[in-house]
Amino acid sequence: MKKLIIASTSTVHGSTYLSYILPRLQEFFATTDEILFIPYARPGGITHDEYTEVARKGFGKIGKRIRGIHTFEDPKEAIRRAEAVFTGGGNTFLLVTQLYKNGIMELLRQAVLDGTLYFGTSAGANITGLTMQTTNDMPIVYPPSFKTLGLVPFNINPHYLDPDTGSRHMGETRETRIKEFHRINTQPVIGLREGSWLEVSGDDIILKGELSARIFEQGKEAYELENNSKIPFGPF
Repeated sequence: MKKLIIASTSTVHGSTYLSYILPRLQEFFATTDEILFIPYARPGGITHDEYTEVARKGFGKIGKRIRGIHTFEDPKEAIRRAEAVFTGGGNTFLLVTQLYKNGIMELLRQAVLDGTLYFGTSAGANITGLTMQTTNDMPIVYPPSFKTLGLVPFNINPHYLDPDTGSRHMGETRETRIKEFHRINTQPVIGLREGSWLEVSGDDIILKGELSARIFEQGKEAYELENNSKIPFGPF
């Protein structure tokens, strides 16, 4: 049975890396001591080693070991051996490109379907959806496909921001961009605010954290889903 935690962000403003969700992660990863880390998104262009060290320090607080997938001679074998996987945030275009380049997109999907625990933040959350087309990131590289893991029956917009009525900025809002997406695409989109996450257990998907989520469906008005509510899409 698939089990995932899909988080909007790794760091909530004013707190340290993963601190807001570490108590839940300690429970989620209770059955494993080592977590395979996928650092391909490389936030700010840092190296795989530097990013892995960030994750290592964060998970060290709950007694978990981290090993970067880039340290394996064969990344496919790393996925096959892993009991748990964490994919960090950064640039989704880069992350997806590297997953395809290393031939592990479908392998990772199947591993999670078969029971490998999965935790993803930001870009690592984006890839759990049907496609990466609702990312906020710049297309710094060109992936072979926008299709991602498809572990949940919708797309995700991490770091979702509500319109700031007091701002002088007259550009597009997140809601405007998602509505534009729905002019052409049919899959639902969940605007996941920072500090919130989705918990997936089989076909059940529950919104966790203190904030509501913004739900977008093609041809409908967007609406709010309160925390601890079941996501109204699936199974598929």
